[in-house]
Amino acid sequence: QVQFVESGGGLVQAGGSLRLSCAASGNTFSINTIGWYRRAPGKQRELVAQSSRGGRTTYADSVKGRFTISRDNAKNTGYLQMNSLAPEDTADYYCNTVPAGFNSWGQGTQVTVSS
Repeated sequence: QVQFVESGGGLVQAGGSLRLSCAASGNTFSINTIGWYRRAPGKQRELVAQSSRGGRTTYADSVKGRFTISRDNAKNTGYLQMNSLAPEDTADYYCNTVPAGFNSWGQGTQVTVSS
């Protein structure tokens, strides 16, 4: 299994930016595709961005053009650059493999966007 620790969240005004980080540990050599997920209040967790080991990226329509996922395989670290944030981006953000499989979920990092 792989463990993840997310950081970088906070309170930001609409239009602002944040950069989230995700440190992976454990069975990291097994990681192929890594993803950023979010869970907004009262909603189910959704996958917003993913990156394969080879660097292919995919985004949810709701964040396309605003969010950028990247990874440093040597450091077992992933990133999510979030620009042009909007109130609807308010959520707890998590990273995990895609699919998450049997990996546990980290504590996440909270992002709050004020209007």
